[in-house]
Formats: sequence, structure tokens, C-alpha cells
Amino acid sequence: MRNLMAAALLLPGLTTTALAQDHVAVALDWTLNTNHVGMVVAQDRGLYEAAGLEVELLPYSETSSTALLAAGAVDFAYMTSLGFLSARAGGAEITALWVTMQHETGRLVYNSDNAEITRPADLTGKVYAGFGSQWEQALISTMIETDGGTPEWDTVTLGTGAYEALATGAVDFTLEVVTWEGVNSELLGRRQSAFAFADYGIPDQQSGYIGAQSALLETNPALIERFMRATQEGYAWAADHPQEAAALMLAAGDFPNPALVEGSMQAIVEGGYLRDGDTPVGQIDPARIARMAQFLFDSGVLRGADGAALAWPGDISDWYDQSWMAH
Repeated sequence: MRNLMAAALLLPGLTTTALAQDHVAVALDWTLNTNHVGMVVAQDRGLYEAAGLEVELLPYSETSSTALLAAGAVDFAYMTSLGFLSARAGGAEITALWVTMQHETGRLVYNSDNAEITRPADLTGKVYAGFGSQWEQALISTMIETDGGTPEWDTVTLGTGAYEALATGAVDFTLEVVTWEGVNSELLGRRQSAFAFADYGIPDQQSGYIGAQSALLETNPALIERFMRATQEGYAWAADHPQEAAALMLAAGDFPNPALVEGSMQAIVEGGYLRDGDTPVGQIDPARIARMAQFLFDSGVLRGADGAALAWPGDISDWYDQSWMAH
């Protein structure tokens, strides 16, 4: 198994020996998976090492990556979209530097053989296998209402058990990530159909943010540039070499089914998730992050410490910073 502790990018005008080996800790949002592929590539191909960095990808823990970052326990964090936006709305002094997926990878799925479901409005009165977040309520309600239905359904919170429950017919619908659970369902031969969020009133969001504490932008912008440029190079290489990148992922982690990792990388690249046309990998779209943030504010998903819904601030342009790309 490959060592996941160091790697690098050679910056213009700098040599490896000219750079101190700075240790950098990165908290992951979940167990190692293809969303993190660019960082694995940057380690394995020596991109971080050439940038003078020793990068440690911390194992996923019960404390969210966003919470670890906000507390200053790590230098960088890979965060879910909801995790980052919720923390930032709640006053956490963290800033997004990067986003991995250029389009929404989530979708609502149901059994293709279920003749009672042909559109989101048909979900009224059905049983949903959920994961316990406010986001799900806002998402499903919006989709059903946009399609002319009544937003009423029964929920059983099952977590990752949702997919087996759907396959056996114990529930009627759930949510999945097309580039992971969706690939797995295909490998298992499950007949499933899906509704895209963006077709039914949900903004098409980017997802998979990498961020740092906001103070680091002021105190050590050079460190941010070195880490982020190496990371960008890693993801760009993965987009151009999906099967080779899958092989590096398999060497880096414990994956019982290699076909899932390989299929996931192929789905990510073929779906235009990492690179959308001429858009550089990792580029945050100001309009789309603002639309999703406003949707979450307006839906009451983003709440303060007292549990009360937060008001839309009107401008979130200081929530992200990609000045490292311009250097």
C-alpha cells in the first residue's frame, strides 16, 4: 500500500531544495473515496513534496471535517457543500478555496419497476429512506411541490442502509450520489430510475469544498498557494487519466470492490463533474454558490446555535477566495 503522507507540485522559480517541508493536515469529510482523488494523486506523484509540503490526509472521524477546521485542529478540510455553507452561515471563520464537482452529483432514486412512481408528484404518501438532515426535507418538499404534488411522505432514517432497503422494496425512494452509490447499483444489477434535483426547483450546485481558516489567507497566503496549486494539478491529472487515477486510489485505500472505484472515476469524468468545458478544475462559480446558499437560507435549512433559521445576508462573496489561482 502506498504511503499517503507526502507529495508535491514544483512551482515556477522554485526548486525542491528551496522549499521547507511544511507539515499540512487535511480533514476529510468521509472515508477515502474518489471525491478525494486529486489529493491522492498529488501525494503519489510527488506534487506536494515538490511544493515543500508533507501532507497528511486524516482518517474520517465522528467530528466533521468542517468542525475540525473551524476549531483550528487542521490546516485544511475537505467539506460537503451543506457542511461548509452551514458553518459559514453560523459564523465560522472559514473560507472556501476550491470546489471539486462542477455539477450536482446527487439525485433522487426509486425502483424502476414501481409503476406508482413516474414523477416527483407521485412521491406524496410514499416511504422515504433518509439520512436525518434538514436539507432532505427542503429538497424533497421543493421537488414534489414544483411538480404539483403535496409534500407529504413518511420517513425512516436508515443511513447507508437506505440502498438495500430500496432494492428490497422496503421503502419507495431515497437519495444517492450518482458517481458512487449510482455506480454501485449498476454493478449490482439493480433496476433504478432517478429524478435530477435541478429539473424540479433545486439550484444546480457545485460540491466538495476545500477550505482553510480565514486567518490563514492573511498570515500565510504562500502556504495556501502551494497546497492548492498542487491539489489542482492532482485533480487535473485525474481528469485526464481516470483509470490510472483509479489505480492510485486502490493502492491508497481499502476498497473491497475495485470495479466500484474504477467505475466511479469513469462516471466522474464522463459526466463532466471534474472539468466542465473550459472551466478549470476546482473553480468556484460565484452565481451558483450564491443561488444554493440563498435556497438553503430561504428553506430554513441554515440555522443558528439557537436553532432559529438564519436570514439571507444578501452577499456571500467573502465566503470564498480563489486568489491563489491568479498567481
